[in-house]
Amino acid sequence: MGLCFPCAGEAEPPSPDPEEKRAKLAEAAERRQREAASRGILDVQSVEEKRRKKEKLEKQIATSGPPPEGGLRWTVS
Repeated sequence: MGLCFPCAGEAEPPSPDPEEKRAKLAEAAERRQREAASRGILDVQSVEEKRRKKEKLEKQIATSGPPPEGGLRWTVS
């Protein structure tokens, strides 16, 4: 039992290009974020559609400005 040294004829395995390594790490991080965002959700497309619809409605309300005469109008019948 001793130390294991690489054979003299063997070269070290080539290390990946730093740019390639960075790209792979970024891709893995994005994939983990997508998986974490959809964890526990059965229908991801439906949730995304509802979120977009809600954002659109909020944006429409924000751009329309305040309602005339100070707010809600109540009617009694």
